[in-house]
Amino acid sequence: MANEHKRKIVLFPPIDEERLRVLQAAAGDVPVINCESVEETHSEIADATGFYGKITPSLLEASKQLDWVQAPTASLEHYVFPELIEHPCQLSNMRGIFGDVIADHVMGLVLMAARNLHTYVRQQANGEWLPVGGQSTHTTLFDGPGQETEIDHAHTHLSDCTLGVVGVGGIGSEICRRAKAFGLNVLGVDPICRSVDEIGLEVWPTERLGELLAESDFVVIAAPHTPATEGLFGPEQFKRMKSSAWLINVGRGVIVQLEALTNALEEGQIAGAALDVLEQEPLPKNHPLWSMPNVIITPHIAAASPRVPERHLEQLTENVRRHCAGEPPLTLVDKSSWF
Repeated sequence: MANEHKRKIVLFPPIDEERLRVLQAAAGDVPVINCESVEETHSEIADATGFYGKITPSLLEASKQLDWVQAPTASLEHYVFPELIEHPCQLSNMRGIFGDVIADHVMGLVLMAARNLHTYVRQQANGEWLPVGGQSTHTTLFDGPGQETEIDHAHTHLSDCTLGVVGVGGIGSEICRRAKAFGLNVLGVDPICRSVDEIGLEVWPTERLGELLAESDFVVIAAPHTPATEGLFGPEQFKRMKSSAWLINVGRGVIVQLEALTNALEEGQIAGAALDVLEQEPLPKNHPLWSMPNVIITPHIAAASPRVPERHLEQLTENVRRHCAGEPPLTLVDKSSWF
């Protein structure tokens, strides 16, 4: 790290005055330069030790003392580039501020699928009063004189189900905790995480993804876009899933091959899909997924919350403070792995 008396932080694009004052207070005597133009940024970054915003190859080349870069996002697939990966600077991101929000969204989708709520909302628009599957979904058992019991075959009992999470990081861990609270059996695979201690979950290595797919009634993708996850879900993965299982994707759209998913749904290889992210966004209006009754689509809003902006500023402020104090950032990433 650079000598603390020579530290300097550059911001570009510029941020609003209110947030700037918060960062300047955290930086103390360290200059925080809120650059208004690319030209100004090229000049100011020459002797900067820290940078927040959108770094580019030309800005990185213009820097001489840069040892910390803060990305404004959690995902890094559109942020990293070869020169940044090779540069000795540390890179931090905004992970850790979305976990509960996205986990809530996932459980909402699980409940919709399990209770057929997406179907009932569509029926309501047409004034239809009809249980999913009609009368054929119920079997009446005669337990004795005057005693009748109906068994429902169309609505899922959650505690009979297994939910598998692909990517048990900050978001995936929260999904596991919420799923466990709903009584589901929980599985998880991850390249790094090996447990979620609060719920006693042993997380499998990613090599056991096939086992997770075969055992899960809900498969939730909460992994980031990395070189290892791009296109991870294709025809072979859908063949491994139960025909009664749902795929839920709140990670990144490119993890799931859109054509393979569409084919799997059309051929009945899986029961349904709930998608907040897609390989192609926005999904073209004529795409068959729009008209499939067993597909739920939300427009990449799983992380939407009034709490996220304040958490974003808190995390940025803490990393600015740490840089000025000569400490590593809280959210240091492996640049070559993109997370």
